[in-house]
Amino acid sequence: MRINDEIRIREVRVTGANGEQLGIMATRDALNMAEEQHLDLVEVAPKARPPVCRIMDYGKFRYEQQKREKEARKKQKVITIKEVKLRPNIEQHDFEVKFKNVTKFLGEGNKVKVTIMFRGRELSHPELGKELLDRVAAQLGAGVVVERTAKLEGKNMTMIVAPKVQRSSGKQTNPKGGINDAKD
Repeated sequence: MRINDEIRIREVRVTGANGEQLGIMATRDALNMAEEQHLDLVEVAPKARPPVCRIMDYGKFRYEQQKREKEARKKQKVITIKEVKLRPNIEQHDFEVKFKNVTKFLGEGNKVKVTIMFRGRELSHPELGKELLDRVAAQLGAGVVVERTAKLEGKNMTMIVAPKVQRSSGKQTNPKGGINDAKD
């Protein structure tokens, strides 16, 4: 976005500070008009013929734009991928501890990459790792979505699971059993 003296074209279509069309004029005249109003001449559509410029307070415009971007960043949710590593011959108690971590990560809203690490001759029995990953998916139940099924990559077999997204229907159930419209 070019402003004031950075605009090098001879003629521009000018829009006023309130959005009114001022017509096509020489860039010098448009710049003088903007300076009289203590505002900036900002090129908003450089590809148009002739380019469109607007008379506005550029500092205020940038401030409001940054404010909108900051608000948008606040509303977005960052999802991270946590990883839990298992071995194909894991003992039951160790499996339960790792499974508890998977459910904790999913409860926090994160995706989880479950990795089975094979060493040596274990690699000749990938079906053991597949069974273990299927067991994890089965125990997690309907509360999760398997985004990537078990896949052998080198000496590791991985699967990615994510929590199911709860869609808000706009209606909430009343503790007494009725349905209320959620309007706050």
